[in-house]
Amino acid sequence: MKALTLTAERTLTLVDHPKPEPLAADDIVIRVTQSGICGTDRSVLVGKFPAETGVVMGHEAVGFVDSTGPGVTRFAVGDRVIVNPTLYCGNCANCLEGHWNFCGRKAGTEVGLDYDGSFAEFIRLPELFCHAVPEDMDFDRAVVVEPLACALNNIEAGRLAAGETAVIVGGGPMGVVTAMAAQLYGATVLLVEPDPVRGRLGQEIFDAPEFGGRVTVHTPDDPALAERGDLVVDSVGNLLEQSIGYAAVRGRVVVMGFNSNASATVRPLALLQRGLQIIGAGDYNSMIFPKAVELARQLPLERVVTHRFALADHEEAFKALAAVPGTEYTALKVVLVPPHPGADA
Repeated sequence: MKALTLTAERTLTLVDHPKPEPLAADDIVIRVTQSGICGTDRSVLVGKFPAETGVVMGHEAVGFVDSTGPGVTRFAVGDRVIVNPTLYCGNCANCLEGHWNFCGRKAGTEVGLDYDGSFAEFIRLPELFCHAVPEDMDFDRAVVVEPLACALNNIEAGRLAAGETAVIVGGGPMGVVTAMAAQLYGATVLLVEPDPVRGRLGQEIFDAPEFGGRVTVHTPDDPALAERGDLVVDSVGNLLEQSIGYAAVRGRVVVMGFNSNASATVRPLALLQRGLQIIGAGDYNSMIFPKAVELARQLPLERVVTHRFALADHEEAFKALAAVPGTEYTALKVVLVPPHPGADA
């Protein structure tokens, strides 16, 4: 099969790779029809997040069941599925307490980082980490369910309540999906984005009548943002100091984006006097994934996807995400499409 693997120079290369087959009794092999490019994928290529050389990258995926191990009971060949890439062992101390997102045995299970992922024609996963696509949902929406699970994890960690104001810092795909979820929870949402292209794309999405003006898009220096957020979500991962400035008295600030190079200077007295809380939600717990599938029925997630590219055109795909030196953002969400007939079903 064709697959995109990570080189030692932190670039992607299209290679012929062995097609995965079921190994364990509960394994499912999925014929990938669409795979979204996540901010984490971009971060690996620009040196902000680690990954194993030679791994097949990608983890946001939908597709059809191609084959199954003999112990699979919930799916049959031809079923449509969404991948939940947050694997866990189920046996370590954290998992036994139900904190699957803090599994202590993650080595070798990080899909697209050290476990072969979905920038390929096929991917193999245990049945436990596959979810059925609802009959009334197409793949264009379903491919954004995994980012929605991330968004729900962070706004629930921040205890967002109806009637509150949420400031979402970063108007990329993750920020836009988080803004969609926050308004569904009953919040007024201020989305912050410095890039004019992404700001315009976000504004076009939220100008739609179904959002009822509940989400507005702002530049970072807009005075209207100062101390507004009951909840502030840093979807970028390196904007904690800026996010604190957007927090209201007694506000909560959630660090959402992954950036291994980020650091911040925080004045403890400011946290104390303003009663602020800084929260790290970590990966989502897989118990939230069924909720994401259900809530996706109420959100036009497919509008976040602005570009689709074949695997062979991966360089152009990442250029659209400013992951290549000298390029600027021209896209919001980018999806890679493996070379299957009917991949956009």
